[in-house]
Amino acid sequence: MIRIKLTNAEIIETAMSGVLRRMQRLKSGYAYAHGLKRGNDWQLMIEGCLTERAVAKHLRLHWGGCGQINDVDVDTVEVRSTPYKKGKLIVHKSDADNSKFYLVTGIDGDYVIHGWIWGRDAKNEKYWGELQPGRPSYNVPQNMLNSLHE
Repeated sequence: MIRIKLTNAEIIETAMSGVLRRMQRLKSGYAYAHGLKRGNDWQLMIEGCLTERAVAKHLRLHWGGCGQINDVDVDTVEVRSTPYKKGKLIVHKSDADNSKFYLVTGIDGDYVIHGWIWGRDAKNEKYWGELQPGRPSYNVPQNMLNSLHE
């Protein structure tokens, strides 16, 4: 695990990308996927951007900002996040088998990167279930993730 704290300047800059990302989806009529329902969309977009930025900072990669709908999150890796300290990494059937998926927990610019897993390895039936009713997915426990040093 590695803790990443974004600076206030990084949070402000990145949060604005989250606002732009949300507006992009509103303008496009973007449909919700994987059983997600309307509700905390602004929070999800902003926190999503912040956690992507945290992974980019850890990997010393450029984070492109708002991006386009369905772009890869950071360079060639995907980022999944949850505010829950013991949260699991969620992967969907439609996710790329050959992408690395990183799990980040935390909120408001203070994050822990727990590890990563290949999409194909995450898609193991032993991880299949519903963390929320109506939202089936592969839910990979933190102890099954690859070390950040591998």
